[in-house]
Amino acid sequence: MPRSLSIILPAKNEARSLERLLPGLRRRYDDAEIIVVNDGSSDDTVAVCERHQVKCVTHAYSLGNGAAIKHGARFAQGEILAFLDADGQHNPADIQRLLDHLDKGFDMVVGARDSRSQASIGRSLANRFYNRLASYMTGHEIKDLTSGFRVVRRARFREFLYLLPNGFSYPTTSTMAFFRAGYLVGYLPINVGKRLGKSHISIFKDGVRFLLIIFKIGTLYSPLKLFLPIALLHGMIGVGYYVLTYLTESRLSLATVFLLTASVTIFLIGLVSEQITQLMYKHSSQDK
Repeated sequence: MPRSLSIILPAKNEARSLERLLPGLRRRYDDAEIIVVNDGSSDDTVAVCERHQVKCVTHAYSLGNGAAIKHGARFAQGEILAFLDADGQHNPADIQRLLDHLDKGFDMVVGARDSRSQASIGRSLANRFYNRLASYMTGHEIKDLTSGFRVVRRARFREFLYLLPNGFSYPTTSTMAFFRAGYLVGYLPINVGKRLGKSHISIFKDGVRFLLIIFKIGTLYSPLKLFLPIALLHGMIGVGYYVLTYLTESRLSLATVFLLTASVTIFLIGLVSEQITQLMYKHSSQDK
């Protein structure tokens, strides 16, 4: 390979799938640095890594998937980082496809799952909602916001390590942060197999967390896209209520004044936040 590659696998009690996955990775990418980040596993993950001569970074206790990703990114030496799950869902052969797509001028390429590759109908619907909301916030089409299978230029990825949460939301945060910084993100369709063992993701708990992170990164990206619709909603309700009270009671109610004042206040907060965001990213780019 023309550039050095580090393959990073966050793992928590995935020894059984690693036993099958690591030999295939080693055969296909014998020059790559393969790193398993053992996030406080209670199985024989360390022994499996030793048996297949793979680097293993071990957490004394579980810190979360995002923490494992950050630790692996700091430890890796390759110019290009490839992240994939250790549960056997991702096909190692697809790494080369993502790398080839990266060479077309992208800073990050994400393996995008189709609806057939989703674990359940509920998760498929949730991902569609996340994709559309994040696409609105960024102004770019996001085909798979939560996919953990991606290749990225190390220097670019490490700029945003401080933003990444320790839980399961690192794909969401990194994708939106890349778009906000003006970096090029590409997508490539992939097929995902059935995982070995039980998933560590809670649909409801982590679903709410994903949603909050979209709004959090969204306010860093373009605050007005959040504040403006809320301001318009308050304004429309205020005007509508004024028309109703004027026609029925011929008066201006305090509720109308409150709603209209809130509308203007929310808009101004969003406008100021937008300016602060622009200045923050301007100074950040100058520092580089």
